[in-house]
Amino acid sequence: MKLHIKNGHLIDPANGIDGKHDLYIADGKVLAVGTAPAGFTADQTIDASGLIVSPGFVDLSARLREPGYEYKATLESEMQAAMQGGVTSLICPPDTDPVLDEPGLVEMLKHRAKTLNLANVHPLGALTVGLKGQALTEMAELTEAGCIGFAQAEEPIEDTNVLLRAMQYAKTFNYTVWLRPQDAHIGRGGIAASGPLASRLGLSGVPVMSETIALHTIFELMRATGARVHLCRMSSAAGLELVRNAKKEGLPVTCDVGAHHIHLTDADIGFFDSNARVTPPFRSQRDRDAIRLGLLDGTIDALCSDHTPVDDDEKLLPFGEASPGATGLELLLSLALKWADDYAATQDTGSVRPLARALARITSDAARVAGLDAGTLSVGAAADVCLFDPEARWTVEASALASQGKHTPFLGYNLAGQVRATIVAGHVAFQRS
Repeated sequence: MKLHIKNGHLIDPANGIDGKHDLYIADGKVLAVGTAPAGFTADQTIDASGLIVSPGFVDLSARLREPGYEYKATLESEMQAAMQGGVTSLICPPDTDPVLDEPGLVEMLKHRAKTLNLANVHPLGALTVGLKGQALTEMAELTEAGCIGFAQAEEPIEDTNVLLRAMQYAKTFNYTVWLRPQDAHIGRGGIAASGPLASRLGLSGVPVMSETIALHTIFELMRATGARVHLCRMSSAAGLELVRNAKKEGLPVTCDVGAHHIHLTDADIGFFDSNARVTPPFRSQRDRDAIRLGLLDGTIDALCSDHTPVDDDEKLLPFGEASPGATGLELLLSLALKWADDYAATQDTGSVRPLARALARITSDAARVAGLDAGTLSVGAAADVCLFDPEARWTVEASALASQGKHTPFLGYNLAGQVRATIVAGHVAFQRS
């Protein structure tokens, strides 16, 4: 299949391209940018007039709910949501049922995803058996099965010796350990950010020190082992300052933030809106502003959807009883663009367009964090492409979402940015009529 995408505004942050260029695709790869190769005859031409042409998005955290939680979502529904959101590469946490701690489970998930011929699925293997924080998994075998790193999802390791051994092993074989910084005891079971609002609402709190204590421990273990660590879903100003200092020190650390955390605060809980029940919890405006700045100055390496579909039975409950999580695959682009618009309105953008910087956080930067050969339109790279209209507006409603999970704190919001086509390995996997 030879594909010609013409008249589009191509933005490829990895190569510093930001201008009107045609894109030529053949045999699932990018053949040329700008000028057609000699003798090139397209089997299909897409007119991208008025659209942005970018690399397909790379999402560092998307729960597809298979295996084990098909009543919340299915691989088919969530992969279709990814296509509708322009996401061509997905990193899946290991907290499925059963947990992704055996090679056979990883191979099954990858096979199921491949048969759908949609997004590229890259699982994270469990760091410990059953995510119980005791025995280490067979990381080498899981890597051979297709895991790109190892994580504990939302289960902290209580025994620091276990985490030390895990990081020593990971360093030996050059694996990346993905950790969400949270103390195993402080704030455990909390449902809102500690502070005046949680106190007024009578909600148990998760203090910032739950994040910072865990970070101090992780950084000490990194100094001792030299292991590479990716920190998932940062949530506080104090935590980001520790990450900033760790990077200055030269520690091999990266971090991401959930797209909803760059816009919302604990005040958005409102009158106990269970759609705003997420993990980690929304924090103060000061923390939210620090996250926005961290995304701008590079302290935060990437933006992810933190896609966690939850069904009605677990979400339409009192705030304290509702399951945490929100759908996000189809909102990732719009929330990134909203950050770019806010940034452009308040900052001196210099020579870098806010749109290009926002796209970098969900393409090339995210791919670098995950160690994937993705997020770029370099000649010879896999032709994973997103075409979107940055000006088109849409209202976030359950009926507008392909995901089986219909719950998000952005329900009712009118957002800019609509995906018109998603191409995976040169195949047009989604095209909006």
